[in-house]
Amino acid sequence: MIPTNRNPAALGTVLGIWAHPDDETYLSAGIMAMAVDAGSRVVCVTATRGELGTPDPERWPRAELARIREAELTAALAVLGVADHRWLGYPDGGCAAVDPEASVARLLGIVDEVRPDTVLTFGPDGMTGHPDHKTVCAWTTEVVRRWEGRASLHFATVEDEWFDDYFEVLVGAGAYEDGAQPHRTAGSDLSIDYRLPLGIHERKLAALRAQASQVEPLIAAVGEDLYRRMTEAEFFRLGDSHPPVATEGSRAPH
Repeated sequence: MIPTNRNPAALGTVLGIWAHPDDETYLSAGIMAMAVDAGSRVVCVTATRGELGTPDPERWPRAELARIREAELTAALAVLGVADHRWLGYPDGGCAAVDPEASVARLLGIVDEVRPDTVLTFGPDGMTGHPDHKTVCAWTTEVVRRWEGRASLHFATVEDEWFDDYFEVLVGAGAYEDGAQPHRTAGSDLSIDYRLPLGIHERKLAALRAQASQVEPLIAAVGEDLYRRMTEAEFFRLGDSHPPVATEGSRAPH
């Protein structure tokens, strides 16, 4: 019998809420692909088009980057079989300046429509420490708290062994904000612990490569072999999972 935290069929309808194109692929591509293959609905929400995110503005000019990254994400999700994607249209690097009540209201509308069983997002650490990541976590946590349905909230995390193997080299490659560290979680405390089967891992790698403006510089920095190894597992821990309570502004259940 497959443990629940390793069984994609146990996730039900999955909603991922992320900050930038490629966040969803790095942190949950395998989860999304396996959930789709299990017959579950998967919906992905992206807050910004990542128009500031390039280490090589000559190859990927910032004036064109929003368009480039939008096309890259569309291609990546097609590889994974995810057909339902929503943009929030907020400015890259500017999520903290957005009215949080407006953002929460928009996301509540999506949650009311999708009625997810499983919600995936960043933890309060933002995984890489990016302010947009932390803000999206805060919005999503509040949405799940207010929603009068029932959804389990899961925060992206890393296992201790993954941290020991890859963190320092990723710091050297510039993947983390200054001084940031991802939340470490013991294996026994993971709510989702997916060691991706070979076929699923290859799909994840194909989806990542579809986002060349983000992926190619990192592969060049860390090497192909290490890049493959560091992307072959996906980890989440339970977020704020207490039962939602009725508060002013909560949506009525269907």
